[in-house]
Amino acid sequence: MNANFWNGRRVLVTGHTGFKGGMLGLWLATLGAKITGLALEPPTDPSLFKLARVGTAVRSILGDVRNADGVKQTMQEACPEIVFHMAAQPLVRQSYRQPVETYSTNVMGTVNVLEAVRHVRSVRACVVVTSDKCYENREWLWGYRENEPLGGVDPYSSSKACAEIVAAAYRHSYFHTARWTEHRTGLATARAGNVIGGGDFAPDRLVPDLFRAFAAGKPALIRRPQAIRPWQHVLDPLAGYILLAQRLYTNGMAFAQAWNFGPAAEDGRSVLALAKMIANQWGKDATVVVDSVSSTDHEAHELRLDSSRAKGLLGWQPRWDIERAVQETVSWHQALRADADMHEFTLRQIREYQAMLLPGGASYEQA
Repeated sequence: MNANFWNGRRVLVTGHTGFKGGMLGLWLATLGAKITGLALEPPTDPSLFKLARVGTAVRSILGDVRNADGVKQTMQEACPEIVFHMAAQPLVRQSYRQPVETYSTNVMGTVNVLEAVRHVRSVRACVVVTSDKCYENREWLWGYRENEPLGGVDPYSSSKACAEIVAAAYRHSYFHTARWTEHRTGLATARAGNVIGGGDFAPDRLVPDLFRAFAAGKPALIRRPQAIRPWQHVLDPLAGYILLAQRLYTNGMAFAQAWNFGPAAEDGRSVLALAKMIANQWGKDATVVVDSVSSTDHEAHELRLDSSRAKGLLGWQPRWDIERAVQETVSWHQALRADADMHEFTLRQIREYQAMLLPGGASYEQA
């Protein structure tokens, strides 16, 4: 990463009121970027957006990516050089209950953002964030590579596969590398694993459900205890998105493609194993039990990512292993219970992570 590249850079982040989008907004702000955010109200209460005061670092515009005119107007006013499209309906189980909302947000929302990018000439790099669940899951024991078939048997997974297809179509139709001198816009997609970290309060998601139960002094119920997931701290893939956007800006012809940003293979854990790790880190009275009520909703059992492309061509690699990811996630929520200043606490975690990315351990602020 270039520590000075982001200083003063105009950036648009869709979905900045969500967990990953809010964390990205704070991180970019520490680098000196001028950030505009477009999103709905925070999806949960409490939320990272409010607790970490993301709105003090991001110029926040409330809007819906399903509103094509609103997206285009925001893009024109912000005149961004770099766009991160992260707004989404991100939950598998909610997609079963609300499939139309899921498809309209995840598919047509992506169309609207890319159409706005097409008509705003200031944009030099666009990263569309999808999901590891965009792949046609064959329950392999090895990680999926970027050229594996896309698919999905539930509305969420298939909507993310559709978003990948939309992005590929726009890349070939309007941002083709053969016509780079005409458009000079690099478009890429990014697929991460199951992220954890402080500030995620989404329903029907393992780690937030654990913390809600622990805080209430109740046993945490977990479903599908033997399912394997690519768990990773949220800062790991965000570092990949930031690096990818930087490379797209400087050399879009070489980096305009799909990218995986998953954890190390040895960090894959079952749902039960991760739940026990978090309970042990939390301490006294944190217990987990397997939910005896089985769900009829389909969810993948085995899911892994192969991030060789990002490691070899971008120079990216995960920095916090599963033990560190759990430690940092638990410490964030325990700090919240202790009435800490969560804006400062979150920035401190970002700075600690940043220190691992620069020679000699210097932080971006020191560089």
